[in-house]
Amino acid sequence: MMELSERAWIKHVIFHPFEGFEDLRWKKAGSLLFANIVIFLWFIGAVLCERFYGKQFVIADIDEFSIFPFIVRTIVFFLAGVISNWAVCTLLDGEGSARKIYIYSAYALVPYVVQLYARTLLSHFLIRDEEVFLIIIETVGTLWSGLLIFMAIKAVHQFSVSKTIWSLLLTIAGIMLIMLFLVLMILLFQQVYVFIAEVYTELEYRFRA
Repeated sequence: MMELSERAWIKHVIFHPFEGFEDLRWKKAGSLLFANIVIFLWFIGAVLCERFYGKQFVIADIDEFSIFPFIVRTIVFFLAGVISNWAVCTLLDGEGSARKIYIYSAYALVPYVVQLYARTLLSHFLIRDEEVFLIIIETVGTLWSGLLIFMAIKAVHQFSVSKTIWSLLLTIAGIMLIMLFLVLMILLFQQVYVFIAEVYTELEYRFRA
């Protein structure tokens, strides 16, 4: 196979999912920089889709805007998926490293990321009765990325179809456990912060008294 640029590799795996990731693995290609760009664009696209979607389709409450949920739903969720898949597939004798899982998974998300921007843009030109086109774009982008993720995991670990399905189910379970652990940690830190703040306030009051 001919040598491809990093952009060409992304295009290749997107439009040739059944052999694209195998070629990517065979050539030992894939850029961590481009993977980071895709994840960053996912984060920005999620924010834009939520906050600047066409008013005829949804009304956003700007007063309650917070950047933290978007970080959790994109960057944190993706990292949890990479860690979970790496841990699961290590037990299942997978061949993929955490770096390769990160890169391949990021490349697989490109159609989903593209549909975020496409829907956000089109939502300002379409009317309410044409919402079906936005639903189609979202569905196609999501299913496309779903297929790519499946092929990416299959290629990076050199699994069979059945083993890939099993690993993905375990990965989802792992993601849920990681996210639950993070929520518990956040709640714990919040309680500690509140306790320290109360102690500080009480001490300050006594010193002033």
